[in-house]
Amino acid sequence: MHISRVRALRGPNLWSRHTALEAIVSCAPPERSIVELPGFEIAVRARFPTIGTLRSGPNTGPVALAHVLESAALALQAQAGCPVTFSRTAATLEPGIYQVVVGYSEEAVGRRALELAEALIQATLQGQAFDVDAAIAELRALDEDERLGPSTGCIVDAAVARGIPYRRLTRGSMVQFGWGSQQRRIQAAELDATSAVSESIAQDKDLTKKLLHAAGVPVPHGRPVASAEEAWAVAQQIGLPVVVKPQDGNQGKGVTVNITDRAHLDGAFATAAEYGEVMVEQYLPGSDFRLLVVGDKLVAASRRDPPQVTGDGEHTVRELVDIVNADPRRGDGHATALTKIRFDDIAVARLGAQGLEPDSVPRKGQRVILRNNANLSTGGTATDVTDDVHPDIAAQAVAAAQMVGLDICGVDLVSETVLKPLEQQRGGIVEVNAAPGLRMHLSPSYGKARNVGQAIVDTLYGAGEDGRIPVVAVTGTNGKTTTTRLIAHLFTAAGLRVGMTNTDGVYVEGRQIDSGDCSGPRSARNVLMHPDVDAAVFETARGGMLREGLGYDQCQVAVVTNIGAGDHLGLNYITTVEDLAVLKRVIVQNVATSGYAVLNAADPNVAAMAATCPGQVIFFAADRHHPVMATHRAQGRRTVHVDGDHLVAAVGSWRETIALRDIPITRGGAIGFQVENAMASVAAAWAAGLSWDAVRRGLASFANDADNAPGRFNVMDYRGATVIADYGHNPDAMRALVAAVDAMPAQRRSVVISGAGDRRDEDIREQTAILGNAFDHVILYQDACQRGRADGEVLALLRQGLVRASRARQVEEIHGEFKAIDHALAQLQPGDLCLVLVDQVEEALAHLARCVDEASSVPA
Repeated sequence: MHISRVRALRGPNLWSRHTALEAIVSCAPPERSIVELPGFEIAVRARFPTIGTLRSGPNTGPVALAHVLESAALALQAQAGCPVTFSRTAATLEPGIYQVVVGYSEEAVGRRALELAEALIQATLQGQAFDVDAAIAELRALDEDERLGPSTGCIVDAAVARGIPYRRLTRGSMVQFGWGSQQRRIQAAELDATSAVSESIAQDKDLTKKLLHAAGVPVPHGRPVASAEEAWAVAQQIGLPVVVKPQDGNQGKGVTVNITDRAHLDGAFATAAEYGEVMVEQYLPGSDFRLLVVGDKLVAASRRDPPQVTGDGEHTVRELVDIVNADPRRGDGHATALTKIRFDDIAVARLGAQGLEPDSVPRKGQRVILRNNANLSTGGTATDVTDDVHPDIAAQAVAAAQMVGLDICGVDLVSETVLKPLEQQRGGIVEVNAAPGLRMHLSPSYGKARNVGQAIVDTLYGAGEDGRIPVVAVTGTNGKTTTTRLIAHLFTAAGLRVGMTNTDGVYVEGRQIDSGDCSGPRSARNVLMHPDVDAAVFETARGGMLREGLGYDQCQVAVVTNIGAGDHLGLNYITTVEDLAVLKRVIVQNVATSGYAVLNAADPNVAAMAATCPGQVIFFAADRHHPVMATHRAQGRRTVHVDGDHLVAAVGSWRETIALRDIPITRGGAIGFQVENAMASVAAAWAAGLSWDAVRRGLASFANDADNAPGRFNVMDYRGATVIADYGHNPDAMRALVAAVDAMPAQRRSVVISGAGDRRDEDIREQTAILGNAFDHVILYQDACQRGRADGEVLALLRQGLVRASRARQVEEIHGEFKAIDHALAQLQPGDLCLVLVDQVEEALAHLARCVDEASSVPA
């Protein structure tokens, strides 16, 4: 068994709506089943008892090692605590070659699980040992490192529950919610609206106290000090006991409380000084409470108790700590509900203050404190007291957060209780915290868990808001780019700032920000990250879907123009038109329940996709009497069709008509494939809720030139002859072009053509077989890039295709695209027509533009 390629499908894909790894696995000999490997299944189960059922899917033949790989990779992740349930193995047309698909929650964990699953199989085949417990422990540790921590994770979970999309921007805790102009960002439990100034204030404990005091919030007396001597002087001034802590600190680092003598203070000063400037403040007796303020509300409160153990009269303090740390809820970082108790010098010193040593055996029931501060990060525990907080204390916590300027604020106070106002007891707020940890509220040691993530998300987005912008996905064999551009133009006419991706580049508000083929998921994700985008229109090509899945979780509108042969068939195990339709319908399967699929009713493969759409469907076709159209219309659903010289949108008895003469790209309805593109675009705009005035303005102002739609039936005048530049590159495109050209008058017709080397031989031949019957003069040229073909191989196939054509014609071969164009132009007479099928779109169009300009500048 050999794994030749692994792809991470990071969005909805051919196999699943969820993230997954796709591996190409070869098994030799091809037809070998694990049944033919004596004792294999018993041996693999002995090494990994919880591997699950070893099975093959429908029509995949016997259980092969690829199926074992699938089961093992999924089970290893599940045993490590990853929430994964999906896997599948599909046999390809190549004997012994399988596509193994396994879901993942963290990509690195999924990849490592696949590697370990392969190692398990190889170890079994070779009779070697495999430590499955170590493998699962490794995956569990990797998952803890990779996944979001509990604070950020709970916010993401709350967003997902509301249907708000998210994207992790770093391996850390920075996350984007929403898309485009509706996006918000967080860093752990800190919002993008929180200013750096507010965060800086929160870190300066002395300044914080001054501001809180000015707001009338009770705070302990104290001030910064520069030496141990000054610290002792301040302590005597404000009165013992005192607290010594770093002025700019967090997580309780360097904090020592309840200091009553000089020796204790000197040690505390040295500890705090390791973290920066030191401050001394009044010690407030009572318990340590953390109040969480989100926006203008107190949403949770916990009492925090310092790390401690209880004696049993048998075990030493050190042993008692080990027993407590064995609790599975305790870990070394912030990924678990509780943190392990640190048994360090600070703990030993705290024991000494209680007359104990690490090897002392406390009496039964004796409470042993291991730290003065109660932070969870040092092993403390939390008890929920949200329902006990007095309204006055809640109001003061909110006032403290707002005085500092924090949208999410952890307010620390010390008091005997939270049941009565601070003024009635010797209590006060000791500090405020930006980006507070949320673990204690999500999974308190005792008491009720609080859904603080929901409160934070509700602050980011109001009721009914989901952070989404309209997203239109466009796919098909032909017409994708023109339809994408036209839909984007209609959105712009409606006053929206539009982000668009297609095979020419990435555009935001009409400005190109990236070039090349940008019809994949990465470009789509980049557009959704752009803060100036109110709506997005994505050309969605097969290649990107196969490589990585979609760049979004769902779209409002999915448009499928058509499905035809010749669009890279034979690559990546997509061998038939039906296979291609299954792939392209991925965008339809991921339409929002409130959205629409816009489907070509005249194409059976496209029309069949309607059954997979979670939302509603708008069918379009030129023939309103087509059975699919008639049935859909009879059911009271939306359709777009042609009636005479008008394009018609209809539902029930309602109709909206637009004259084809007012849609320039159709040339008054003469260019059939552009009429189809216009119908699809109008249907998409209708589905997105654009006004019909905006639709009309957009259709009327969309010129089919090299600026709006480069390489898509760009018509130019050259000395009285008509020159058309197009990027058609498959047989279906050739048929559409021939139909369009036939509708245009011409004395003599010529075509300049090459072929893309990454197409099947029969597809390359068929292009010239179609064109040969429609043109008087055929000029063949060889692409600059042969895409894997030998020199002259594509030209030979094109010549073979011409043999099939019955029409008499002149055939020439020119080496070089621009030379071929120049040769064709030189032979044109007024009234002639020349179709140039360009390869290097941008360069060829620029060359044609120069030729046209030069010709127009020469006096007649």
